[in-house]
Parts: sequence; structure tokens; C-alpha cells
Amino acid sequence: MPHLGPWEIVAIVAVVLIIFGVGRLPNALGSLGKGVRNFRKASAGEDVEAAPSKKEKDAPDEKDKADEEKS
Repeated sequence: MPHLGPWEIVAIVAVVLIIFGVGRLPNALGSLGKGVRNFRKASAGEDVEAAPSKKEKDAPDEKDKADEEKS
């Protein structure tokens, strides 16, 4: 397997910056990281869908909101 030299790496980075732009690059890499994390969790047997996120745990239910408004 041939190794990438410094000029090949510079060319790849330049193409990525041209395609995504500097502003969208962090969002694209963040989404890629989340996808890889979810893939690893699913591969390890953890159920990603069933586990509620921190936001879901902290957020009150719709039923609780309706009860508070009636009081």
C-alpha cells in the first residue's frame, strides 16, 4: 500500500476546503463524528435509539407542561 506524501495530503485538504468551505467544515466533521460514534455503539451492541439523550431526560413531558399551565 503506497503511503501518502506531504504534497498529496496538501492536495486532499485543499480539495476538501474547496468543496465544503471553511464555514461548513466544522459542521460536516461534527456530523461525520456523530455518525462514526453511533456506528461504533451499534457495532458494540448498545441500542442507540432506545437510550434517551440527556436533553430528553431533562425536558419535561408534554403532559407535565399541560398540567402546569392548568394550575
